[in-house]
Amino acid sequence: MPVENNDNINTNNSVEEKENTHPSNISKGWHSEAQTLSLPEVNASIQVNPSANFIRKLFAFSGPGFLVAVGYMDPGNWATDLAGGAQFGYLLLSVIMISNLMAILLQHLSLKLGIVSGRDLAQACRDSYSRKFTIFLWIICEVAIAACDLAEVIGSAVALNLLFKIPLVVGVIITAADVLIVLYLQNKGFRYIEALVVALIGVIGACFLYELIVSNPLIKGILGGFIPSSEIIVNPSMLYIAIGILGATVMPHNLYLHSSIVQTRKYERTAVGKKMAIKFATIDSTFALSLALFINAAILILSAATFHGTGHQNVADISDAYMLLTPLLGASLASVLFAVALLASGQNATLTGTMAGQIVMEGFLNIRLRPWVRRLLTRLLAIIPAVIVAGLYGESGVGSLLILSQVILSLQLSFAVVPLIMFTSDKLKMGEFVNPLWLKITAWCIAVVIIGLNAFLLYQFIIDFFK
Repeated sequence: MPVENNDNINTNNSVEEKENTHPSNISKGWHSEAQTLSLPEVNASIQVNPSANFIRKLFAFSGPGFLVAVGYMDPGNWATDLAGGAQFGYLLLSVIMISNLMAILLQHLSLKLGIVSGRDLAQACRDSYSRKFTIFLWIICEVAIAACDLAEVIGSAVALNLLFKIPLVVGVIITAADVLIVLYLQNKGFRYIEALVVALIGVIGACFLYELIVSNPLIKGILGGFIPSSEIIVNPSMLYIAIGILGATVMPHNLYLHSSIVQTRKYERTAVGKKMAIKFATIDSTFALSLALFINAAILILSAATFHGTGHQNVADISDAYMLLTPLLGASLASVLFAVALLASGQNATLTGTMAGQIVMEGFLNIRLRPWVRRLLTRLLAIIPAVIVAGLYGESGVGSLLILSQVILSLQLSFAVVPLIMFTSDKLKMGEFVNPLWLKITAWCIAVVIIGLNAFLLYQFIIDFFK
């Protein structure tokens, strides 16, 4: 159905009016029965002044990248970082760096898709694929989001247990309260959600800055760790953890999330306006993901400086790390701030995961539900299994659940990465913003590496399961 170009959106329009008027120039490569907006309640809600200077424009576009970066520092990544540092010192820092570079490129493609097409990745899939395949993609995506949410919910529950001795089951239920936070802040304005997320990232960063100072790591070892070593490939144990870091780096829900929330900015939907939006959104995303690199590297450096070479090379459990930090470092706040960072990380990730659930459901199915109903559904998918496992098996069951969640994520990742690269490489869909040849080749190489590594992780999981 053809849609008229509407460069000037009336910010006073109701959600219902906005849902029927798409703000971008939909190219002839896209088709849909109804060009509904992604996150209609906040779409194009943040004004960007085209005549503003560089700093003001950058500030206007800053925010979505930080929401995306949350997924790269969530509790699901902590175990591999802790294990890598404890067992092999600083050697795997290069793997974290390479993983981050891959993430920066894929998130650039995601934001470009949203800006150029005015469609989030889920909507783009619905526009391009058959109804049956679209439903299949939706189902596996919902399972992956629920799996990712499990790691985040459990991470917050573990942090509450470590800090306040709150039982895991109660901690899981408390974590579910983020639904109310998102509802309240989104009604106030999307900038409030972004501000909360940035504040929590600041807390995490400050906590690990303290940890790095008191752990007194070897600067020479850190610098050497960022240089790729052939030992990573030769040593099977090191390779396995390296694959775990690489394979779990790009969270599929982040690709759906970024392509949607980047559309919260209101700018001219012309070639010039879109070019400006891509430029500043990419700066925002790259800077935010660089902070994620710092935090992931800080976890590994802390683990290397504290546990490696001190007889604690087998530390990979978050609770064990919490118990050992203060005695080994002789700093009374070391363990407390570690748990505070974990709580901030888990709570941040549940906020963005809830939002991603809404984007996926509406994008794939074009179903419009009341916000509280959508978020309640997405939270229950994670809360119910987490409560059951935490209640029946305690921390041992929680650990197994975290491992299973990462395997489920690896299964779904290719179904997000491959369509994203295909859409942004299609000139009919992207016009002048289509990926250049070098970017196409690089993106496909990254996709092959990520898919291959995740397939290997799945293979190892199956082999270990049946031993």
